[in-house]
Amino acid sequence: RDVAAWLHHHTHQRPETLRADLRLAEALDRSYALVAAAMRAGDCNPAQAHVIVHALDDLPTDLDPEIKTKAEEALVAYATRFDPTQLRRLGRRILDVIAPEIAEAEEARRLAAEEAHAHNKTRLSMRRLGDGTTRIAAVVPDAAADRLATNLEAFASPRRDDGTRTETGEYLPYDRRLGRALCQLLETLDPARLPIHGGDATTVIVTIDLDQLRQEAGIAQIVGGSPIIAAEARRLVCTAGILPAVLGSDSEVLDLGRKERFFTAAQRRALLLRSATCEAEGCDIPGTWAEAHHWIEWAQGGATDLDNAALLCSHHHHRAHDTTYLHERLPSGDVRFTRRT
Repeated sequence: RDVAAWLHHHTHQRPETLRADLRLAEALDRSYALVAAAMRAGDCNPAQAHVIVHALDDLPTDLDPEIKTKAEEALVAYATRFDPTQLRRLGRRILDVIAPEIAEAEEARRLAAEEAHAHNKTRLSMRRLGDGTTRIAAVVPDAAADRLATNLEAFASPRRDDGTRTETGEYLPYDRRLGRALCQLLETLDPARLPIHGGDATTVIVTIDLDQLRQEAGIAQIVGGSPIIAAEARRLVCTAGILPAVLGSDSEVLDLGRKERFFTAAQRRALLLRSATCEAEGCDIPGTWAEAHHWIEWAQGGATDLDNAALLCSHHHHRAHDTTYLHERLPSGDVRFTRRT
């Protein structure tokens, strides 16, 4: 069909690579004699030539030909000193060097085009894997990714006694820490600041039978989602935006929790005044990243007040609802966790 197809048949190279090389050769013959000459002289390799041609093609179509020639000359000269990655960065800013008087307007145009392209490509998919996990894949604008990375780093950076170490004392792999950080970030979202969903501020409803709620091994159900153990349901009840619906034997709603049961912003501020960090013994996670925990669970009649509150980071909040651990308040006010024997 074309030269690339012929080469693929005879050399068994990747077709997409051959087609890219063919496009490069056509561009050199048509427009970029200086790049072609540099390749013949051994001053520019194919990878660098691809980068240079892409940078030159990306310049404004109405650019003065003399300025475009200067850009080609400059990039060919850079090819003797910089690798393709460095050359790509230089190509994006080449107008700053050869025509600074028009570079700012061109940069604004390029950024606007990039933002429109990123907006059109933005997508996210979630697929349940059947083992209690969901695979999330997303393409988002760089600016959004930067904000997400900054927020995740706040949770994922190595910290003492926050559950990010293995049994051997080493830190978990970075991708696992980021995954845990995303889960913690979602739990810190204020539902009152999210868009209205179903006529009310965005709220997660967890249903559970009364008998199941009282059992250590009970099962709850997130409405429209997955089953979870009762211990996890009891932990989520401490979090704003989680609405517990307790069901009787005939699945009638015995009690639909009210958001007033959750710790208010004023109560959280008071907890922060009481303790600047997680109250678990030896934990230095900042209190602003921690969660308010009912010391006596609401299902057992515990009140939502400061006397019944403990400020715990996500790791220790999970542990407080883990039936394999006991926890006690020390005279110092710290919370000590010990494994059941």
